Amino acid sequence: MPLSKDELAQFHEKGFIVRRHLFDPGLIADLAGQIDGLHEQMARHAPPEVHVAWEDAQAPGRPRRIRQLMHSDQASPLIDQITRSDEVLSVMEQVIGPDVYLFHSKLLMKAARDGTFTPWHQDWGYWRHGFREPSQVNCMLAIDPATEQNGAIRFVPGSHKQGPIDHRKIQSSSFSTALEGDLDAFESELIEMDPGDAVFFGPLVIHGSGPNQSDRDRRANTMAFDRPQNHLDPEKEFRLQQHRRGRVVSQAGR
Repeated sequence: MPLSKDELAQFHEKGFIVRRHLFDPGLIADLAGQIDGLHEQMARHAPPEVHVAWEDAQAPGRPRRIRQLMHSDQASPLIDQITRSDEVLSVMEQVIGPDVYLFHSKLLMKAARDGTFTPWHQDWGYWRHGFREPSQVNCMLAIDPATEQNGAIRFVPGSHKQGPIDHRKIQSSSFSTALEGDLDAFESELIEMDPGDAVFFGPLVIHGSGPNQSDRDRRANTMAFDRPQNHLDPEKEFRLQQHRRGRVVSQAGR
């Protein structure tokens, strides 16, 4: 389950590593079925334990489409199960340390024809004011096939070595912190994935994705993990860990 020596070296060199067939396609098909209709369900009633950000600019008359649903482990039992799986945690414990907790889990829905450009950014651009150091690691799990046409994620290999970069604020209900430039602003690597594939990446690697110009959704779930005691506000971290009670895991505790 853990990364091989070569995979670990690639993770540190490029800032990300792709794991093919991390989860069985049957499980992912069940997950896809579980979140079918989520746009309409959340439009009717979004429960307080999740936070929904909608696509900002849709054509008149188009139904509302989710751009990002935060705390997706509260909306899907299968996502909750995946956040605690050996497939994910064995890598997280290897690259973060023996003690990790689920910082957050979010669905990125990138709906057919309505999913918009995700601006270039480092995740640390969002998190740098609340945490001591950039120790977080993400796992982005493909639920649908991800292609260039439907907005597969792109990374700028090795960009994490630059360290933190100043971001600007933009008008958006979700991705409101960004770097300058359109999809061609950086020389990037497109990561096309099949359902069940995943990419692990750190908080300093620059990434973004194009709009969904196809008739197929590009749904994915991103799970971000961190080490305990990294939050600058001990009280807030205590509340976070209480909310995630039972999610603080270690190699010895599994």
